[in-house]
Amino acid sequence: MLTLLPIRKCGWVALPVEDLNSIIEGCKSNDRLSQEKLYRQFYPGLYALCKRFFTDNHDILTALNDGMLNVFKNIGQYDPAKGELFNWAYTIVRNAAITHLNHRKMLQPVAGITEQMEQTLYYSPFKELEWNDVYLYLDKLPPATRAVCALHYIEGFAIREISERLSLSEGTIKWHLSESRERLKMLFSKASTH
Repeated sequence: MLTLLPIRKCGWVALPVEDLNSIIEGCKSNDRLSQEKLYRQFYPGLYALCKRFFTDNHDILTALNDGMLNVFKNIGQYDPAKGELFNWAYTIVRNAAITHLNHRKMLQPVAGITEQMEQTLYYSPFKELEWNDVYLYLDKLPPATRAVCALHYIEGFAIREISERLSLSEGTIKWHLSESRERLKMLFSKASTH
């Protein structure tokens, strides 16, 4: 029997259940070969996840590796009855990326949000794009704005939740969302004229 592991928007990877169970058991025993197999299996999807938050490859790999270390440390807590292993690992790596953002102090508070910004808060600039194009445009945003944009529009976090996780005011989060939409609007218009 095969289990299909979702790699969000990046495709599907088939892995026999027996192999997955063997890898999980090996990881629980701190078997380096099993850890490497799991890392390699999930690398494409988790790398893509971290790329949403960072442009620098060092930051991407730091967040990914920190997250995978947490996966290996906590693999005994994984409960297959609650969901797929990839989704569990995805959440842990995403949280590691958020922690890395906080440690890097990339996000700074900004002035309050204007009424014009407030009106466009709920429009997603990515809804018309192909998935590969999203990364091209995300790469063009400043790091802090990119991170907030990815958390809100791609990961689906609410403004309040982003505010709490990043220890920033909701106004700052709204400003970054507005800034991302304005910058993306300009990029989209440039791309459509070429």
